[in-house]
Amino acid sequence: MKIIGLSLSGGGARGLGHIGAIKALEEFGIAPTIISGTSAGALIGAFYAAGYDTETLIKISKKSDFFSIRHILFGKAGILSMDAFETLIQEHIPGNNFESLKKTLYVAATDIVNCKTIYFSSGTLSKAVMASSCIPMVYEPIKYNDTYLSDGGLMNNFPVEIIRDKCDFLIGVSVNSISNKIEHLHMKDMLDRSFHLALGGSIPEKAKLCDLFISPPEMSRFSMFDMDKVDEIIEYSYQYTIDFLKTLNFNKDQI
Repeated sequence: MKIIGLSLSGGGARGLGHIGAIKALEEFGIAPTIISGTSAGALIGAFYAAGYDTETLIKISKKSDFFSIRHILFGKAGILSMDAFETLIQEHIPGNNFESLKKTLYVAATDIVNCKTIYFSSGTLSKAVMASSCIPMVYEPIKYNDTYLSDGGLMNNFPVEIIRDKCDFLIGVSVNSISNKIEHLHMKDMLDRSFHLALGGSIPEKAKLCDLFISPPEMSRFSMFDMDKVDEIIEYSYQYTIDFLKTLNFNKDQI
């Protein structure tokens, strides 16, 4: 049986779109067994690798409060604490380690002291996902050994290469399309666009490494902080992926 890989980009709240894409892929009979992810993609990837179905993932997403004022830190290197991420994983993935997962998972994080990407595939799961999801200036960086880790997207927002040679068929999902149709730019919009412009430059080349590349083109209508639009983000990504696969006349026998 061929090994199917799935690589999930970062994207803040846009990362919820990965749930919609996974749901659509499953309806086409596609079941990846090896996953790589950055930031939001690492979080969704961890829960998917733990065996959660998409409906349960939706319910969990609606209960999360990653951007809650309760997690604000004053005088620190980030505005928010990563406590919500750690609590979420500890509550729903009791083993809290890569070895307890049902699918193989690789998580990308950025070593901001030594300026390089590091990958986690063993050990404590929450530590890896927290490090991968530390949006700069938003979340407090994670202390790790003798260095500090921050958002994996800083150096690798679409970690396809780490699993390219480990699978026979690689599916990549990027949720960071950027529209050029803008009427007004507010501060939040500037932060969002600047972040995704900086991270998106390598996506076209990395897409070439994928056997199937999915990138919903209107994700830019959602902010990286739009945690109140769970249903809308997931439904848009789901419907786009369904329509995209139908347009390709895609079926699992092509893998």
